[in-house]
Amino acid sequence: MRRVTAVGCARTVSGTPHRVARPINVSAHGYGYTNDRCGMVMDITVEQLAGADNLIRTYSGAVCQFILTRQATVIDVNYSWFEAGTLDRERSVAQATNAQITDIEVERHKGFLARRSVTGSACSATAATNPGVASWWVQVRGNGRVEPGLDPCDVAQRLLGKTLSSGV
Repeated sequence: MRRVTAVGCARTVSGTPHRVARPINVSAHGYGYTNDRCGMVMDITVEQLAGADNLIRTYSGAVCQFILTRQATVIDVNYSWFEAGTLDRERSVAQATNAQITDIEVERHKGFLARRSVTGSACSATAATNPGVASWWVQVRGNGRVEPGLDPCDVAQRLLGKTLSSGV
């Protein structure tokens, strides 16, 4: 009969663990409109992530515009990618409109949410893409009340996550 003895050591380290957020070099990768996709995301994915019943893409180019319906609710969605843009500039624009800013990290990219309620419930999710910045903006039209289960910040952040994970 053999006996095995294991010897080890342990050390407790103080502090809070943080995920490594290293910049991703995507200089050869673009997040614009290509191959009938906005931000590398197909229309059906935009429709599904918003929980919509119908989608119409009204414009495609530097900015892609969509109108979605979810039962009687109308949802406006815009996507933009500015290759020469910066996160600081987009943040200052959001602050100038008195948006409520929340820092986020999406797919290892630093970003922020900017929530506004002017003509309805609206939110954008923006992240640095190295180079540039990508942003999804979602607005629920209506009287300012959001349909249960429809958070524009959640939809915008999930769309941004799909964009950022599409080409890595």
